[in-house]
Amino acid sequence: MKFYETEGFPNPIRVRVALAEKGLLDQVTVVPVDVMAGEHRQAAFLAKNPSGAVPALELDDGTVLAECTAITEYLDHASGEPTLTGSGARERGLIAMAQRRAEAGFLDAVAAYFHHATPGLGPELETYQNAEWGQREKARALETMAAIDGWLANHEFVAGDRFTVADITTHAGIVFGGFAKLEVPASCSNLRRWHEAVQTRPSLSA
Repeated sequence: MKFYETEGFPNPIRVRVALAEKGLLDQVTVVPVDVMAGEHRQAAFLAKNPSGAVPALELDDGTVLAECTAITEYLDHASGEPTLTGSGARERGLIAMAQRRAEAGFLDAVAAYFHHATPGLGPELETYQNAEWGQREKARALETMAAIDGWLANHEFVAGDRFTVADITTHAGIVFGGFAKLEVPASCSNLRRWHEAVQTRPSLSA
């Protein structure tokens, strides 16, 4: 498999962690994509992923998967334990709910704030910005952090009692927050504790 990524970017980190959790890092060839130079908007990459976003995973038969949730779903079904998306109907539903809330309410909201209400990746790449929308999404990200913090008051992980794709997405949201200078508030002590704990996992250090 070929893994198209920009090292250090939040969404590629999500797939890297999933690959590490599934023990599949040695089964992929990493293909760097220079987003800052606009490589993701060139014809060669767009032929593989028309959305022009990283990451993308090219399977051995030439099929290209984009979107982190789709890639993680594939990896979860292509390999065995541990599962990141759940193993039964109830668990899969709960994890999917937590993952979507973390993605839409936190990670995507931080991304909108970064790209619209800050200089983002610079004027050559940020061709459209709406600062008002970015500020609204900042508020949404802060609200979601508070909601996740409340959940973590009684649970070890974001979707329950074990590490899942919801934790990966929340971690990526915090990474993106670092880009945007939007830190986890001091009031979110449970979220901060959780993040300190999960950063010691080998998959995150990998």
